[in-house]
Amino acid sequence: MATESSVLPGSASEPTPVRRLLPVIVPALAVGILSALVLLGISLLAEKLQDVLWETLPDALSVGRYSALWMIVTLTASGLVVGLLIRAVPGHAGPDPATTGLVDPPLPPGAVPGLLLVTVLTLAGGISLGPENPITAANIALAFWLGRRLLPGTPMELWLSLAAAGTIGALFGTPVAAALILSEILASRAGPGALWDRLFGPLAAGTAGALTMTLLAHPSFDLSLPGYTNPHWGDLLPSVVIALAGAVLGLLAVYAFPYAHRLFRALKHPVLALTAGGLLLGLLGALGGHLTLFKGLDEVKTLAADPEGWSAGQFAVMAVVKTAALVIAASCGFRGGRIFPAVFVGVSLGLCAHALVPSVPVALAVTCGVLGILLAITRQGWLSLFTAAVLVGDAAVLPVLCIASLPAWLLVTGRPQMQLHEDGTPLR
Repeated sequence: MATESSVLPGSASEPTPVRRLLPVIVPALAVGILSALVLLGISLLAEKLQDVLWETLPDALSVGRYSALWMIVTLTASGLVVGLLIRAVPGHAGPDPATTGLVDPPLPPGAVPGLLLVTVLTLAGGISLGPENPITAANIALAFWLGRRLLPGTPMELWLSLAAAGTIGALFGTPVAAALILSEILASRAGPGALWDRLFGPLAAGTAGALTMTLLAHPSFDLSLPGYTNPHWGDLLPSVVIALAGAVLGLLAVYAFPYAHRLFRALKHPVLALTAGGLLLGLLGALGGHLTLFKGLDEVKTLAADPEGWSAGQFAVMAVVKTAALVIAASCGFRGGRIFPAVFVGVSLGLCAHALVPSVPVALAVTCGVLGILLAITRQGWLSLFTAAVLVGDAAVLPVLCIASLPAWLLVTGRPQMQLHEDGTPLR
């Protein structure tokens, strides 16, 4: 990636670090705010449509809001409508989502409206995917398109990193998440301060995105679980076992992903694939209950509010059903991200472990479950540690999480990723 000395025109041949970094502040803040507003707007639209689909319509038809029949009908219809839209909109709402990651090169700007439209329908329809991938892709495309017109000659990598950081900061409500994730994407160059020089602009964009979202929407990842107040040596073994269990479940999803994608691709048509995917998701929703629908962020708070409200078996069923739903939703063509559904799986798995062995602190069980599943699904260590820790907001859990991450990482590293090449083979 080009350094900021090549980012803006008119810089001196050997500028000081301050002179390189100061011109990045205004573009970074602007991109961060824009990224947060796009995320917030799409989220609000999806929530309004969700109310219509899951409250207004079933009430008007005198059908149970989360009856098996309504879940099957609604998710099948969502697949059909999304498939028709992907076929019709310019740019077909971007490339096959099975082949894309969280941060990719900019899409053509003409594909952005269709991508945002199908994202709204995916989120509102109860599909087990989050907003992070399509919103990040849309923000990168918009930032690149606007940035190259306002500042001709600036490199693509600048706008890509600013938009990705702004979106991630807005998603997690903190710029730290953006800095941690992008530090894995942007390898440090030689020389003191090189990494933070390169993260300066993305950190500013992440701060702007996080502040904008916090001031307008007050997001919170804290599950309000009992604090992890008494760490002891006996916690190490269960933390490692739970993290490994999450990693194993995540790897099962990763290995199933290309096969599921191949089956849906065999239908030869996105409308058929998405309709079939929607039907399968409806059947899974009927099996696992309505908490296994949607992206999962609000649903994990429901679970965490009453850890004793379900049996270990029920938590296990929800974890398995949500994992299967994530694989199907991500492989049949729905546009969406995998982080939030994976968090639901990890929370369910952790609550299952706590229900089986009540002596394991619930906060530790939940964070280790989330850590393991995210390591397998995202293959990003900082993201997995940060997301797991932020769910409980307790620094005491971090040392145990770091220890639990080591065997889990040894299990997942070098294995296929939950992303495919164009020919359908998995990335490694």
